[in-house]
Amino acid sequence: DLCKNLLPLVDKFGPSWACIKADIASYIEKLESKYSSDPSRYNNLYTITNKEVEDKSARIPSSCTNAFVWLNRAVDFLVQLFYGLLEHPEWSMAQACTDSYKKTLKKWHSWMAISTSKVIVKLAPERKKFMNSIGINDEVSLEIKKFCVTLSPILEENHKFLADAGVDDLKAP
Repeated sequence: DLCKNLLPLVDKFGPSWACIKADIASYIEKLESKYSSDPSRYNNLYTITNKEVEDKSARIPSSCTNAFVWLNRAVDFLVQLFYGLLEHPEWSMAQACTDSYKKTLKKWHSWMAISTSKVIVKLAPERKKFMNSIGINDEVSLEIKKFCVTLSPILEENHKFLADAGVDDLKAP
């Protein structure tokens, strides 16, 4: 549900980010579908991943493990983006997006995805317009910081789990 709640936020980046929103939504849908198929068996993402690792299907691009890896990376990107925006008020959206992208996604992308990402970053809205669209003020800034601080250890725990499972190195097709 947390990840679903991020989708309207991605909308605020404008229509050029629709493909990113669609990717995130597809990861969520895939994971929800697996959970719904047998909630007692697939009660969390780690259980789903462990089962796919055991079945040797975790590295298949259509796997739930792949969806989990990329969903975790996408949320990590958003958290880093907000850290950048909060810590560097002088940065443009493009600077904040580029910094976050380099820290979280770039090493996992093919040259084609890197090229596409550069274009998408350039199409990000102006910082002021984006901040106004999410209703940024001191109170909202504190909530965003709290969100980032709360979510960061969970993302790290997920990264560690995925590394221990041997699937943290999945790259974009």
